[in-house]
Formats: sequence, C-alpha cells, structure tokens
Amino acid sequence: MGKELKTNAMRFLDKSGIAYEVQTYECEEFIDGIHVAETLGQPLGETFKTLIAHGKTGAYYCFLLPVAEELDLKKAARSVGEKSVELLHVKDITKVTGYVRGGCTPIGMKKQFVTVVHSTAEALEQFYISGGRIGTQIRLSPAALVKAIRGSFEDIIM
Repeated sequence: MGKELKTNAMRFLDKSGIAYEVQTYECEEFIDGIHVAETLGQPLGETFKTLIAHGKTGAYYCFLLPVAEELDLKKAARSVGEKSVELLHVKDITKVTGYVRGGCTPIGMKKQFVTVVHSTAEALEQFYISGGRIGTQIRLSPAALVKAIRGSFEDIIM
C-alpha cells in the first residue's frame, strides 16, 4: 500500500498541532452517518455529522451534531445571531465548501465558516467527524477542534 493521502482537514490539523486518528471504510458513494458509525463500531453519540446552512444575511454556517440527531433550525439560527437559517441544498455543497456530500468536515473548507458544535461534544474527550472525503473519519478532541476553528458549543438539536 502507498502512503495515505492527506485531506485538507488532515493538513489543517497537522499545521495546528492537533492530534487525531484516521479511520477508513470502504464506500463507493454517500452513506449516512449512522451507517458509517455502525460500520466502524463508533458510538452514535460520539459520531458527528457536518451540516451547512445559510442565513437570511447570506452568510454560511457550519453545524456539527450527533449523527442520529436532527438540527433544530431555530436554535441553530439563534446560535449564530440570524433570524433564520436553511440547510444548503445538496447540489451546492461542493461549490460552497470544496467537499462532497458525505465528506464534508468543518475544517479545511474553501473558507472557514462560523461553526457551532452541539453542546454534548463539550463533555467528550474525543469524537468522530468526517475526514474530508467519503470513506474517511477523524477522531479528535472536540475542545481542540473548537479552539482551532474559533467555534462554539451550543444546544442546536431538536
């Protein structure tokens, strides 16, 4: 096997001095986060998905929440100071973030968006997020991630 290819997310973490572990899985196309967690034996409450939304102001926002949970759009909007937010349409994910659906992560995007991580992550030593491509997960400290991207922890689920 050749050397593992680093994603933008991994390069950002390396540059920031943040320790992480990479887990990979075989996947030809998008599968949801619950199936990813089950495939890798990751606890659902420690495996987070990345959702991108846009507000009435036109700004984009990144929200991380446990894979089995649903984003509360009103709480999400309040957490970023918007009147309302809408999830980004799937067809626009790559254009806005540089990542594909199923490989979107809050780090290493074309532009760093305001990022809110669900508050349950604050109590975790480690959690799993997308590694920046389909078939790759990263395990890292939520506190280190939030500090590096200047994010915040908020209650954003239903």
